[in-house]
Amino acid sequence: MAFWEHGYEATSVADLTRIMGIGAPSLYAAFGDKRTLFEEVVRVYTDTHGAFADRAIAEEPTARAAVERILREAAAEYTDPAHPYGCLVAHAATNCTSPEVERLLRERRGADIAALAARIRADAATGLLPAGTDAAALARHTGAMVQGMSQQARDGASREELEALAEIAMAIWPRG
Repeated sequence: MAFWEHGYEATSVADLTRIMGIGAPSLYAAFGDKRTLFEEVVRVYTDTHGAFADRAIAEEPTARAAVERILREAAAEYTDPAHPYGCLVAHAATNCTSPEVERLLRERRGADIAALAARIRADAATGLLPAGTDAAALARHTGAMVQGMSQQARDGASREELEALAEIAMAIWPRG
């Protein structure tokens, strides 16, 4: 949670060992270094709190339904008081000076946008979306909305306020 709450740079090895209740030698023996531990944290986050987008893309019958679900679930997840607000993958990169960490997070966000763009292209190919739909731009718009919702949640926006943003975002979606 320290990386999620404070970001990669602001979380020190001392913070991590204190939170984990271990000494620095144990942390280094288990993970090698702070960056490797962070990579594991991102993997776990992606498989748990951050898995809602992948699930929506896989489970919903259309790209539009998937995006609507992603935005609604982002509103719920990012404002859940059981953990830090917002998204670890979006927030941990703030003020990050590690090229490796920046690359890891950029690739994770890029993979989400690419998966959504592929789904949008598939819907356009089958007529569920108009021919000529700019799948890349529509997917990037969704990515910008999700990342913006993360920051808004960190700034104190409520679930209801983020759900209102989701409604506005869905109003621009083309229909087949």
